[in-house]
Amino acid sequence: MPLVSVIIPCYNQAQFLHTAIESVLASTMQDFEIIVVDDGSTAPESKRILRELNMPKTTVINQQNMGLVGARNTGIRYARGKYILPLDSDDKISNRFLELATQFMESHKNYGIVGGKTELFGAKSGVWDLPKYSWPDILKENLLVCTNMFRRSDWVRVGGYNPNMKYGLEDWNFWLDIISLGREVYQFDDVLFYYRKHSESMITNIQENRRQQMKNQIIANHLETYKKYPMIMQRVSGNLSVGTRLQDFFVRMICLLIPYQPYRHKIKDFFRYR
Repeated sequence: MPLVSVIIPCYNQAQFLHTAIESVLASTMQDFEIIVVDDGSTAPESKRILRELNMPKTTVINQQNMGLVGARNTGIRYARGKYILPLDSDDKISNRFLELATQFMESHKNYGIVGGKTELFGAKSGVWDLPKYSWPDILKENLLVCTNMFRRSDWVRVGGYNPNMKYGLEDWNFWLDIISLGREVYQFDDVLFYYRKHSESMITNIQENRRQQMKNQIIANHLETYKKYPMIMQRVSGNLSVGTRLQDFFVRMICLLIPYQPYRHKIKDFFRYR
């Protein structure tokens, strides 16, 4: 039984697949399996690559197109590992990701999400300057990338990636599901994940109304939690009360009088979700 199952959904991006798999095979910890889920690819070149794929420790599962949520859930259902690492077919990981994350999770039983810093490659480069994870800030916006290690048992407990997140933001919803179990989050200071930046990404292609629809779905999926933070719920839903709009107006007026930009940001952040 492998300790870790790396799940790689693939839909018409198989030209990047070898790079993703090779990054996993180079890991300093070798107790893993790789499960590639061909999510009904239609591009001839991708179909050929997936059909001919023959790499160590790697299994290919074929299914009709079900989208990213369905592909990940399919791969995890077949997984034998105690820990799961989702990895998109165009990304890659550091050779120490599996070693560091599994060692940490083995010795810290209450932690359910473990990852590290993210570095961009492709159309953009450099370390991705994401805000550090904290609670309840994760309710305001997704502070965690898609590739973090979690326990398969937790995936079972929350029912997997939620299929009602059909237009994106499924990772944000899933991390909130795991956190709702009482699990803690740990992020190493090392760069462990490499995110390929395309000229156009899936997230930028989500129409704003679809994106807001998914934010509202996240609130509905975690309604009792959001009710404890009514201002955050207002902000995420976009349904601002008259009082909040007035507060925003006065905050903008105050900020006009403050020349030092970092102080303006601090004032805005202080009032924005209160």
